[in-house]
Amino acid sequence: MLFTYRAIAPEVLDSDFLGLQTLRHLMRMTRTWDSTMSMIPKGGDTIWGDLDWSPEDGFECKAKNQKSNDSDVSKDVNGKSEEVHLEPVNYGRIVSFGKDVAEASSSEIEQIEFRDAVKGNNIAHSNTSCRDIWTEYHELGWGGIKAAADYKVYTASSIIDLLHFVAPRMMQRGSVHFSYGIADNLDDPKYSHYKYWSNPLETKLPNAPEMEIFSMYGVGIPTERAYVYKLAPQAECYIPFQIDASAEGGDANSCLKGGVYLANGDETVPVLSAGYMCAKGWRGKTRFNPSGSKTYVREYSHSPPSNLLEGRGTQSGAHVDIMGNFALMEDIIRIAAGATGEELGGDQVYSDIFRWSEKIKLKL
Repeated sequence: MLFTYRAIAPEVLDSDFLGLQTLRHLMRMTRTWDSTMSMIPKGGDTIWGDLDWSPEDGFECKAKNQKSNDSDVSKDVNGKSEEVHLEPVNYGRIVSFGKDVAEASSSEIEQIEFRDAVKGNNIAHSNTSCRDIWTEYHELGWGGIKAAADYKVYTASSIIDLLHFVAPRMMQRGSVHFSYGIADNLDDPKYSHYKYWSNPLETKLPNAPEMEIFSMYGVGIPTERAYVYKLAPQAECYIPFQIDASAEGGDANSCLKGGVYLANGDETVPVLSAGYMCAKGWRGKTRFNPSGSKTYVREYSHSPPSNLLEGRGTQSGAHVDIMGNFALMEDIIRIAAGATGEELGGDQVYSDIFRWSEKIKLKL
């Protein structure tokens, strides 16, 4: 929940458009969405990267990826060549408090431990109605809020600890149903518990060697991957952690837009999340796929509708609109009718999912 409120619509929520009462209702409502915890990144730094590394290193937020060393060469309106320098992005820093922190070398970042910080019930004490909004934030206190911000930067692993620190009751509820780690020994009886079933890194595929698995998703749309946050000034009934919508990249080719670092995906789910297990984690006989069920990656490159009459578009790769994608529907109908992955043509890939997957050093 720490990241959800502002991620829903940062420009709207950062304005006075909705009004305080509407904002209170929205925050109370989203706190009931325990399914939000199912979307916390699984696999930690091994999958998503750390302060110095991420699988998508080198990704370019451009329509065409034509790279020459560390810069691109294009032509201006007069036909002269000009260099467009690419900004390196470390997607492993999923949350950074400040653009300077997101771009700094890890040796320059001074992190102050937050896990044992003293919390204090000293927020909005003069207005008890703020408790409708604050709940666990209220108990966190300004000391806890400052401690979270002073840690500067969070990776997939430390975000779990941050959420336990900021919202312990929410995470306690979520921990009954979800898990986010990587199993060392999949034969350990504890992994028979249902809370591990939604994490492909802590459970095995069934013993079904004739089964085929298809990962089918859209690509080619800038998709949220990491965030720049800011600590808001103290005030009554305010939200202390906010996406810094003023954080922008250096030019139109930058991956940083409105405080959000973008990567390849379907506008909602990044490629790494959608394709990794079929591209590598389950490919062939692995400890996650002991019977060697065949896996196929089927990507659908996004093409927006040419006009309003086309509606969502028949070639859309967007997260929901892809259900109207003719190529996807054809593949699904053929599979349902008994076609194999090889008969569909095998893998259909437009992204760098295989190259990114190879960078992930996961015990298979």
